[in-house]
Amino acid sequence: MPAALTRRSAMALAAVCLSCLMFGLEISSIPAILPTLEKELHADFKQLQWIMNAYTIAVTTVLMATGTLADRYGRKRIFMISVAAFGLTSLICGVTENVLTLIIARFLQGLSGGAMLICQIAVLSHQFQGGRERAIAFGWWGVIFGIGLGFGPIIGGTIVTVLNWTWVFLVHVVFAILAFVLALDSVQESRDPKASSLDIAGILTLSLSVFCLAFYITQGPDLGFTSPTGLAILGASIAGLIAFLIAEKVSPRPMFDFSVFRIPAFSGAIIGSAAMNISFWPFMIYLPIWFQAGLGYDSVSAGLALLAYTLPTLVMPPIGERLSLRYRPGLVIPAGLFTIGVGFVLMKVGSTIAQPDWLTMLPGCLIAGIGLGLTNTPVTNTTTGSVSSDRAGMASGIDISARMVSLAINIAVMGFILANGVLAHLAGALPGQMDASQLWLLAERIAAGNVVSVPGLSEATVHEALAQGFGWVMLYGGTGVWALAGLSFFIFNGRARQPAE
Repeated sequence: MPAALTRRSAMALAAVCLSCLMFGLEISSIPAILPTLEKELHADFKQLQWIMNAYTIAVTTVLMATGTLADRYGRKRIFMISVAAFGLTSLICGVTENVLTLIIARFLQGLSGGAMLICQIAVLSHQFQGGRERAIAFGWWGVIFGIGLGFGPIIGGTIVTVLNWTWVFLVHVVFAILAFVLALDSVQESRDPKASSLDIAGILTLSLSVFCLAFYITQGPDLGFTSPTGLAILGASIAGLIAFLIAEKVSPRPMFDFSVFRIPAFSGAIIGSAAMNISFWPFMIYLPIWFQAGLGYDSVSAGLALLAYTLPTLVMPPIGERLSLRYRPGLVIPAGLFTIGVGFVLMKVGSTIAQPDWLTMLPGCLIAGIGLGLTNTPVTNTTTGSVSSDRAGMASGIDISARMVSLAINIAVMGFILANGVLAHLAGALPGQMDASQLWLLAERIAAGNVVSVPGLSEATVHEALAQGFGWVMLYGGTGVWALAGLSFFIFNGRARQPAE
């Protein structure tokens, strides 16, 4: 750890970084072991989807409730409880031999992981309040978080190869014990002295709304977005949101303090949180499909190629924090978002040339990663730093909620755009040869990377269809993040002369 930190602060930072490493790995390493789980646990395709979705849905559901609980009962206390719970649920995931038990354990793991993530930011915000110490702490947090997310596929695949799939989960038992011990005497306790009572109505209604929305997005293709069941779930989400708004309006101590959005720095940074998760992070799930199915690389080569996308996110966060201190977040965050958009446009160009390969994708991948690295930690630091320290739990809850909700939505949106791009090419290449349902099933199959022995299609047609689909996704990611970069810049600077609350 840097010499600028005291021994106690360094131990607290190490505990927080271990916990964020665990959280990131449990998102990005699991896709690498799904084929193994299919064989070992005899899981079908829907069960494999639930192994992924249960974690994300649970994280999204618990976010705001955790911020309130941490403000009320103490950020250190809730952090340590969540670390212990994450270790316990990881143990259950690792020892089970039943796929249904694994799905339930993944949901519980997601609940503890979401709580752990919220508390990480709140703990850092309280313990590191000086400019330089704060920059160092959030810089290291961003680097370790990037390692967890960026190297997860490679780490998961390596663990399966060297040991077996159970250790992808069991390794977190060891990490959790170490993080718990480090935090015991090093993390400072903090709470909101004004949090005299819990906003139970707000917690329940928002959790219901977010859970139903995440469920509708992830399961909509199977249920049918316009089916009675799908519409009922969407209706429950909308009703929960309306009930939440009413509950917060009448609550004397609301969980979600809407007045913070009057602070330009807070609002501009929240837009940055959403922007990163309509572009960079959801595309990381689909990019390996392009490297393998589109460019023809094996899993190892695709993992190495993916490093060009993820490595800059590990190097750039400390630089982003220094730039933020020197030039202010109102310039650095929109500039970082704009850089992500440039990377997406360059990736689209690199994917549409006559013979694309990893070299044609390299400039765009690197620039997108650089943009993400410049943006990520300044966004987190600004959202928590622009409000009073006694509301850090609430602020970090809004920040991570914006990230996770936009991530869940855009994983689904990017998948829909990808399949429709493939479908559009197939419709032109196979006029009248298949009905609409058959063509859609074929498009989904190709979009998922299953391009081996597609009947009735040449290899060139399959590749062109996949390239068109990914071109649409890259265009969506680039234009979307540019639009939000402009909005963030306007909020930061157009309202800069208004007094902050």
